Amino acid sequence: MFLVNSFLKGGGGGGGGGLGGGLGNVIGGLISGAGGGGGGGGGGGGGGGGGGTAMRILGGVISAISEAAAQYNPEPPDMEVSATELMNILNKVVTRHPDLKTDGFGIDTCRSMVAVMDSDTTGKLGFQEFKYLWNNIKKWQAIYKQFDVDRSGTICSSELPGAFEAAGFHLNEHLYNMIIRRYSDEGGNMDFDNFISCLVRLDAMFRAFKSLDKDGTGQIQVNIQEWLQLTMYS
Repeated sequence: MFLVNSFLKGGGGGGGGGLGGGLGNVIGGLISGAGGGGGGGGGGGGGGGGGGTAMRILGGVISAISEAAAQYNPEPPDMEVSATELMNILNKVVTRHPDLKTDGFGIDTCRSMVAVMDSDTTGKLGFQEFKYLWNNIKKWQAIYKQFDVDRSGTICSSELPGAFEAAGFHLNEHLYNMIIRRYSDEGGNMDFDNFISCLVRLDAMFRAFKSLDKDGTGQIQVNIQEWLQLTMYS
């Protein structure tokens, strides 16, 4: 649609505008010619033949444009997402899902999410980092709804292990209890924003560990500076 619109509307200035405008005029002329088969007698027959040729040419042009459009992969104008922008995006999403119980994503939560995803420590998420996060959030949202079996809008302590295992995290009971104390309310219920925040951190910690576990032994050695970088910027 981007290419079709730019071609038909004439696109930007300079050579691009001339190309777009010229192609738009050609297509406009072809369409006019195709519609001109309404004359009488032999003249009408000639008009019909011209219209058929015009439509074949038009079909080829549209096919070429459609193929180019299918290969077009737009990128956002701003290639980085700040914590404030992430907060606004996530809160717009949750307002469309009244079945998700949440107080909304706060700025501190989003700063933490950006920090654990921010591999180059720019303070913002690059396009690929945001894409990875967004795909995970969509997957985890589906899991959240699936394991909220009582439709309370929250995940209770008994539903939590199944939800985490479905998300790919197999933890022991001690870790589950720690997570419940950290991310759930006094009744042991975890709302959507805390569920997402917890899984973002878990995912980041698992990925950080695997990157340091070069030989795959399940054990790593870090010095104090590496430890502080892992724990403080999160």
